[in-house]
Amino acid sequence: MTERPEMYRFHNGEKAVLPFAEAEYEARLKWLREIMEDAGVQAVVFTSMHNIAYYSGFLYCAFGRPYALVVTETDSVTISAGIDAGQPWRRCFGDNITYTDWQRDNFWRAIRSVTGEGKVIGYEGDHLTLQGRDKMEDFLMPLTMVDLAPATMRQRMWKSPAEIALIREGARVADAGGYAIRDAVKEGAREIDIAMAGRDVMELEIAKSFPDAEYRDTWVWFQSGLNTDGAHNPVTSRKVQLGDILSLNTFPMISGYYTALERTMFAGEVDDASLKIWEANVAAHEYGMSLLKPNVSCAEVTQAINAFFEECDLLQYRTFGYGHSFGLLSHYYGREAGLELREDIDTVLQPGMVISMEPMLTLPQDMPGAGGYREHDILVITEDGNENITGYPYGPAFNVVG
Repeated sequence: MTERPEMYRFHNGEKAVLPFAEAEYEARLKWLREIMEDAGVQAVVFTSMHNIAYYSGFLYCAFGRPYALVVTETDSVTISAGIDAGQPWRRCFGDNITYTDWQRDNFWRAIRSVTGEGKVIGYEGDHLTLQGRDKMEDFLMPLTMVDLAPATMRQRMWKSPAEIALIREGARVADAGGYAIRDAVKEGAREIDIAMAGRDVMELEIAKSFPDAEYRDTWVWFQSGLNTDGAHNPVTSRKVQLGDILSLNTFPMISGYYTALERTMFAGEVDDASLKIWEANVAAHEYGMSLLKPNVSCAEVTQAINAFFEECDLLQYRTFGYGHSFGLLSHYYGREAGLELREDIDTVLQPGMVISMEPMLTLPQDMPGAGGYREHDILVITEDGNENITGYPYGPAFNVVG
């Protein structure tokens, strides 16, 4: 009977072009190892899509299977399932081990082959499941375990010049999708058809700008009428009607990096009550962008915009915080939760951070001006202020369409 291995190295083909140069990954790992040394950690086991992609370039597709990146003082090794064959190795910086499914828990045996037993192990407390923690303790027999999720999140908040360049191109692609959507809006058109027009343009633009990338997950939420009340409401087949409030949301995904354009629009005409709310939200948007500068905390920005809306008697219609960090994130994974514009976040803005400004007001259906109003721009914090890398215009002058 053929002996079935627990794991093997399937280095099939040549290494692919990764989203960033080798020097970028080397710098990220150097910083990570400094974090590990400060925490007394000998090996870290990442299980999240965002940290595995951040440190290795490999963005996994779980499909019910676990994946990992193991980093030690000398090694960086992705752990992947046999179903993916050589793709994880081709698409990662460093080594790769493929685990087999011929017996349960070969995933953890593969991890152990890199970490050894009895070490101080770092992990992600915001991602590792209770079951995973039990397995980690059983197979690695750690001396102790240290949650490195907060420290790695803080590292990801500061963007390198290479990351900012990628995010900048993502913002341009989002704008291109926005213009395509604007052209597709007309009375009687379905949300789904308008959304597809924007998505198709963005995917073609991404393929043009990043010919060596893998393409996945670019999408559009185009909402109309009542469907605009939530920021994350999915697309439907509702048909646009004259006078509808519309919400344009384009989301290009480039190697795990999410960017976004979000705009309030109206179909054909806008009534006076809606125009008043829209203009107030645009004013808050502009005021908020003016506040994004070094040495100001997220909480301070939030409180200032709160005061603005309260003066307009609109604060009660705010539905979420006013912005968030950009980088390796998606609606499936990731979030630098320590860099969000909320009352309970005291992170101080610094050059190299990338953050959105996106005030949103939602008025219920039984009120004049009912609907969800949201504007969204992406800003890079600079030494003396910010740079807005979103180009698509906001406000009534450009966005009463169809």
